[in-house]
Amino acid sequence: MTSMLRSWLRSWCAPLLAGALLLCFTPTTLAADAAAALPVTGDAAVAWWVWPLGLFVVCFLLGIVAVPAGVGGGVLFVPIVGGFFPFHLDFVRGAGLLVALAGALSAGPDLLRAGYANLRLALPLALVASASSIVGALIGLAMPARVVNLALGATILGITALMLTARKSEWPVVERPDRLSQALAMHGIFRDAASGREVAWQVHRTPLGLLLFLLIGVLAGMFGLGAGWANVPVLNLVMGAPLKVSAATSGFILSLVDSSAAWVYLNRGAVLAIVAVPSVVGMMLGAQIGARLLKVVPAALVRKLVIGLLLFAGLRAFLKGLQVWN
Repeated sequence: MTSMLRSWLRSWCAPLLAGALLLCFTPTTLAADAAAALPVTGDAAVAWWVWPLGLFVVCFLLGIVAVPAGVGGGVLFVPIVGGFFPFHLDFVRGAGLLVALAGALSAGPDLLRAGYANLRLALPLALVASASSIVGALIGLAMPARVVNLALGATILGITALMLTARKSEWPVVERPDRLSQALAMHGIFRDAASGREVAWQVHRTPLGLLLFLLIGVLAGMFGLGAGWANVPVLNLVMGAPLKVSAATSGFILSLVDSSAAWVYLNRGAVLAIVAVPSVVGMMLGAQIGARLLKVVPAALVRKLVIGLLLFAGLRAFLKGLQVWN
């Protein structure tokens, strides 16, 4: 009974406590945040609390579908909220980084303890991506909103194409590691709970992986996207890490990359409580339900739903950038 209570408190109360703390330490009031985040015209007659309530509901639903589909909440959050809510895109991107960061931090410790996430593999890649994410965040905040919408729409449509065509290899064959991966000790052994055996793994093509993570960091910082959609294919298909190690290590990399970019948005005043708090709390609570639905709902069906949502949201952002659909 005590263990069940402890598990419930950790799963459900931690997101609410995180949201309350973020709200308490935010120096501005919610009404002032609403005035800053909403456009000057159009939605001024709507009560300020309507939009954060709607944001919580939408993020709660996104969190439910994100886990079974195998994608991070950030890649769904930015195009959907940016396209269909009246918040300025800078505030949406800042909140998107916090959404992706919160999800990665909540899962990271358990993955490290289980031996799936590997620090030796993650740290060099995270170092490169963290530095480039700061550059990407500075570039994104300097770009006009119209250009950002165009680039965001093109990126989301590219992610959709990648999800449609990407294959996965649970046990890639790496015959010989490269010199750089040997020097950095990018290898390990983990116990696969499904098969009950210990699996030794190693990686190759490390210079190419570092270059790709450099580009991933720029995109993550520029658009406020959690980059799990790109991390896993690079780790698994390019570098040859097992699929479970790739997915777990990707979450740990996200916690470092998104925190670096998030500081830029915080410093520029692009993180507001009225956007960030309901987004983070809703996404984390929804993810708890999504993790339970993963056992009973076909992941392929949910994945098709997510691809459809991304396709629609990507087209919306692209057409918004072209000023065809405002």
